[in-house]
Amino acid sequence: MVLEGYIEKIIYRNEENGYTVLSVVINEDIDETEVMIGYVEGATEGLYIRAEGEMVDHKLYEQQFKISAYELHMPQDVDSMEKYLSSGAIKGVGQVLAKMIVKKFKADTFRVIEYEPERLAEIKGISERKAREIGLQYHESQDIRQAMVFLGKYGINAHLAVRIYQEYGNKMYKVLEENPYQLADDIQGIGFKIADEIARNAGIGLDSEFRVRAAILYTLSQAGNLGHTYLPEELLIRKVDSFLVPEGGDPFAYSYEEAIRHELTTLLIEHKIVVKDIEGTHAVYGNKQYHIELDAARLLHDLNLTYHIKEEELRSRLDCLQKQSQIELNEQQTHAVMQAAVSGLLVITGGPGTGKTTVINAIIDYYEQEGLNLLLAAPTGRAAKRMTEATGYQAQTIHRLLEFSGGADQEETRTHFERNAMNPLDADVVIIDEMSMVDIYLAHALFQAIVPGTHLILVGDVDQLPSVGPGNVLKDIIHSDCFPVITLSTIYRQEEGSDIITNAHKILRGEYPDMTNDSKDFFLRPRRSSKEVIDEVGVLASIKIPKYVNAKPYEVQVLTPMRQGDLGVENLNKELQNILNPPSGSKKEHEAHSIRFREGDKVMQIKNDYDLEWTVYDPSGHHVIDKGAGVFNGDLGVIQEIDDYTEQITVLMDDRTVKYDYKLLEELELAYAITIHKSQGNEYPAVILPILSGPRVLLHRNLLYTAITRAKQCVIIVGNGYKIHEMVDNVDEQKRYSGLEWALRDLQKRDNNTERNEYS
Repeated sequence: MVLEGYIEKIIYRNEENGYTVLSVVINEDIDETEVMIGYVEGATEGLYIRAEGEMVDHKLYEQQFKISAYELHMPQDVDSMEKYLSSGAIKGVGQVLAKMIVKKFKADTFRVIEYEPERLAEIKGISERKAREIGLQYHESQDIRQAMVFLGKYGINAHLAVRIYQEYGNKMYKVLEENPYQLADDIQGIGFKIADEIARNAGIGLDSEFRVRAAILYTLSQAGNLGHTYLPEELLIRKVDSFLVPEGGDPFAYSYEEAIRHELTTLLIEHKIVVKDIEGTHAVYGNKQYHIELDAARLLHDLNLTYHIKEEELRSRLDCLQKQSQIELNEQQTHAVMQAAVSGLLVITGGPGTGKTTVINAIIDYYEQEGLNLLLAAPTGRAAKRMTEATGYQAQTIHRLLEFSGGADQEETRTHFERNAMNPLDADVVIIDEMSMVDIYLAHALFQAIVPGTHLILVGDVDQLPSVGPGNVLKDIIHSDCFPVITLSTIYRQEEGSDIITNAHKILRGEYPDMTNDSKDFFLRPRRSSKEVIDEVGVLASIKIPKYVNAKPYEVQVLTPMRQGDLGVENLNKELQNILNPPSGSKKEHEAHSIRFREGDKVMQIKNDYDLEWTVYDPSGHHVIDKGAGVFNGDLGVIQEIDDYTEQITVLMDDRTVKYDYKLLEELELAYAITIHKSQGNEYPAVILPILSGPRVLLHRNLLYTAITRAKQCVIIVGNGYKIHEMVDNVDEQKRYSGLEWALRDLQKRDNNTERNEYS
């Protein structure tokens, strides 16, 4: 359906995302108007709009025309010209001046502004300088509209078209005609697939060197999303070769291997990739990823100082400390505190219940007794909150510790922290908990902000799943053998009768957990079919478990290894939503990317968004007490309000209120059930684990261990107990390609060689 007419009024506009509500005169003779809604960039009163779309019903505002595509044109009649000029489209021209210009030049107004702007100075109140400025602004607005029409031919929507124009200006025509794949390099949010579609529309061939090159860089980028910092060359070539086969094409009819090898050489010469030998394999990095990993190794190397304090003196101090604090450390814990005192960098690792918190508290007490200034942090808000509760010492997220500054784009390598090498942290000691969750980007930013001479203590469970982002930071640091590492092994919470802890350590040793149900916190509910599992999970999550652990239903977390299938995240969330938050006339809903969001739903952020703003209100809800930017992968919240008029969903994440434009809802998903990977660093009163079947690659020992250690009070496995045994037996984790370990070893070898040369 097509409607066209003059824009009479801008009823509402969201300046951040371009969502606009317009009143459009579609028939001047009978003064017939229609309300149009949609993402309309560049719309101003007086412009002529030709829009494609459909009529939709609105609960409050009757029928509206929802725009799917549109074109904007300059008005032709003098009334609309005056309305356009007075709309604010041209800075410095208001209603009075617009009326004078149109009265002077009538239907010739726009021709004069475009070709003879100096004539505007004939009007009282317009100087020659202002006349030229008006002409320049008019040209710019024309350029944007022409660009949007041009880009529309390539299937590019208006919102994306504005971003492309802002990036390139009028150079965009050359970019699109010669190499549309440059868009994927230069503009965040345009990946290879969008650029490839644009290139196809532009007539660029499947074997174009630009296409092959862009596919290589895109594949490396996607590898980062899977946790890799590099890919082995042969694996990269296979992935790119299969990726370049056109949709629906016969993979045996295409072979790009020779072209890929040629473009790898070109990218190497252009310094867009780096190839390094790792364990006899050609490791191919994106240039930025390589240098971030290499610099992270250098920074860690520089922090690895040793302070010489006599052992007797240290033990004497610790004896006094234990008496004052009324704590008793075993020999292993005592060694950890002593090592912290003499190390510039120390790693403390151990499973649940091994006393990591006790050691951290003792280290804090020791450093405070020495008069040192401490900072504590963890990767997520929930982990930082737990750290504060466990230590009594204020902890914060790493992003907040580094004073993240909003306004940067969302690529991790470009995020901006106020604390950095030029403005380091003002601390003598920095302690980071849940270090297994920290990816190479955040680790690099952290290490940059710490000067040599500061004690850095990294605490984490190396047997947990690695970070969601790229890298294997904690494991690589430990496996490099370049730094002091304390592994806590004595289990304390086992003595308190926690079968969660007992079974977790059994799993690590390759033993089967006790699932006889002779327990107060670890249970198996055998079920034979997906339907039986889902029904049982629903009853447990909504009624039984909240009562058993004295928690609210949304505090109980269902964890699953998979996204797809009957017991995957997507299906479980639909089922659990209907049980825990069923439809109601009092609850508004909105559907986006195949998810029906409802007021009261539990939701999770699924990507880092460094620009998304949040606000903290006082208990009355009327006064702002804090605000900032940055919502991160894995943050959980509850939908408070859905507003169809402003097209926003309001989510409460702990104490932070976040408003999501409908266009940002791809960053949210329901969170009644989440993947085990997404649960890292979090702790829940109770965990329900539905396990019936699934691919071997997903069902391994590390995954099971991570899942059950997320629970504080209770674990309930629903499904097949024999599948749990298979997971314990399966130690084949998905290989993660990262090179921090080898970069650290290279630096140490270089040091050793230098010392040898100096001695000889």
